[in-house]
Amino acid sequence: MGQDMKLDKSDNKAQLKYSGKLMRHWYWCVIVMLFLLVLTAVVLYVDTLAGCIVGGFSAVLYLSVIALTLYYRPKVLQELIDFAYAYGGIEQRMIKEFAVPYGIAQPDGRILWMNDMLLGITGKGENYHKNISSLFPQLNSAHFPIGDEERTAEIDHEDKRYRVSMTKIALEDLVEQHAGIEKLREGDGECYVIGLHFFDITELSMYQKENYEQKPVVGLLYMDNYDEAMESVEDIRRSMLDALVDRRITKYVSSVGGLIKKLEKDKYLLVVNRKSLEVMQEDRFSVLEDVKTVNIGNSISVTVSIGIGTNNGDYAKNYEAARMAIEMALARGGDQAVVKDYDKITFFGGKTQRSERNTRVRARVKAQALRELIGAHERVIVMGHKITDIDSLGACVGICRAAMQAGKPAHIVLGDLNGGIRPWVAKLRECSDYEDNLLLTHEQAIEMTNHNTVVVVVDTNRPSMAECEELLYLTRMIVVLDHHRQGTEKIENAALSYIEPSASSACEMVAELLQYYDDSIRLKPLEADCMYAGIIIDTNNFMAKTGMRTFEAAAFLRRYGADTTRVRKAFRNDMDTYKARAEAVRHAELFMGCYAISICPSEGLESPNVVGAQAANELLNIIGVKGSFVLTEYNNKIFISARAIDEVNVQIIMERLGGGGHMNIAGAQLEGVDVEEARVRLKEVLTQMTKEGAI
Repeated sequence: MGQDMKLDKSDNKAQLKYSGKLMRHWYWCVIVMLFLLVLTAVVLYVDTLAGCIVGGFSAVLYLSVIALTLYYRPKVLQELIDFAYAYGGIEQRMIKEFAVPYGIAQPDGRILWMNDMLLGITGKGENYHKNISSLFPQLNSAHFPIGDEERTAEIDHEDKRYRVSMTKIALEDLVEQHAGIEKLREGDGECYVIGLHFFDITELSMYQKENYEQKPVVGLLYMDNYDEAMESVEDIRRSMLDALVDRRITKYVSSVGGLIKKLEKDKYLLVVNRKSLEVMQEDRFSVLEDVKTVNIGNSISVTVSIGIGTNNGDYAKNYEAARMAIEMALARGGDQAVVKDYDKITFFGGKTQRSERNTRVRARVKAQALRELIGAHERVIVMGHKITDIDSLGACVGICRAAMQAGKPAHIVLGDLNGGIRPWVAKLRECSDYEDNLLLTHEQAIEMTNHNTVVVVVDTNRPSMAECEELLYLTRMIVVLDHHRQGTEKIENAALSYIEPSASSACEMVAELLQYYDDSIRLKPLEADCMYAGIIIDTNNFMAKTGMRTFEAAAFLRRYGADTTRVRKAFRNDMDTYKARAEAVRHAELFMGCYAISICPSEGLESPNVVGAQAANELLNIIGVKGSFVLTEYNNKIFISARAIDEVNVQIIMERLGGGGHMNIAGAQLEGVDVEEARVRLKEVLTQMTKEGAI
């Protein structure tokens, strides 16, 4: 209606005029009159008498229309005003009594107006004009739309849940007429308010939650050491041990409303819903610890691994995800649960060290497969992880010896050298037993690699940590040999993968493979020294993570000339390095009464990260220290060296920080933070994991 009338001020007198569609209606009347005038002229031209008659009638019609217009004009305008006023009142009443809670707020969040429904929800009066966050703490001006788009947010208020639809309403025309709302303008001159609709979605959210909780979840549960545990108990008790473990597993799954079916003697298929999975995650899969308590004389406790697939679609896809999850759990050493939620992977458990297997069947099979791969291809290129250490270099040297035994050229990819391996690299370059191109740069390796090249990755199973990641995409023949637990990131499409978390070092694994690779293989004393040094470093002089096979690998290397005196001399440090390590130990703090945290000075040191690892080993000699963490700044990164003996799993702690490793030896690298920020993050992770019961 505002389009049909306008207020025009002239000579200090307010006059009402027609405008808009109503004015166009009167224009048509004038046009009709003009046509009638033309008709009169035509008739008059044809016949004078008829023209006079038509002209008379036209004149009467003209006068009548003018008279009626002048008479009814004020009344029509008055009725239009009355209707517009009544319509506006009805419109305002409809908005005020609108069944959907509605309000208007300023851009800064201050409430201007609320309808009856919103007043009823908030319990406030019409004169309440405080900030919207005072009524709904989850909602503030930061959620308001900036442009013309509509924004939504879901909030909880009392026992209801609402979806708030926020719309930007421009007030430019209103501002031109009412200077009193000029305060609504923003700095850029734009004038607007925010309209807020509150839609009750409590029931909808409830149904969505129920639907989410009923989503299918498929899992696989394997006994890690079924045969070993059964062999450790008397024959007459084996069936009882099997029954007790089976009962614990079945009872646990049934307690959360799930279904479990035994597939084989040591394998189970379980089906639960999403709600049951959340219960299992909250208690961190307590069945992992529960089955260990079953003891009827068995010297080896039974451990289980669980793989869960969820949110991947139907049952078939979830089963495939569960199969991938159980494989990852076993590759990480077992005694843990892995949940694959679409592309997100979560780990639970893994607090105990994987028991070392006495059988060497797997090593013999892998050694034969490695020999066949090397023999069928043109050359071998070996690389370890970035910032190569002596364990990585020693394993590379061992694989090169295997390739040379098969008559294939072999090369080692090295990046920037550090003080830990520089003496060994110098010896390799001086040795006349090797070709001049034994050691390659990244560029040389990339140029030399093709589809007829075997790329062997040792001491890491993460592509981002490999010395030269580009090589992984230049060949189809990739071999992975590693002793670290597998994480979410892994080298895909490896032709041969041998990951053994129970091994102490990559050098131990390679030494074991060489024993089955070829009976006539002979290591050079330098190669034996290098591999022996790798075992020494990763076991901290045979004090950590050693097993029967570790000593057998060391004995194998000793038979081929490994000399402990030469190795010990190679490990000696200069005075600055020794002082830096002592400083790190001296300034260590005890966090939560059991975690030693320190910062290793890096100024003037060639390899401060190596010194930090040595300091972390030293801190374990302090009584009451369950785990040690030394932070070192190097190459614009913060390196964290984590060590433990047997009371805490530092590997899962470092995984929270993007790293990994072993239960007693692990590490992580942080970018974009300084040392103090890294220490705060480490403390936050330790505190959170302690509250969760993860450590």
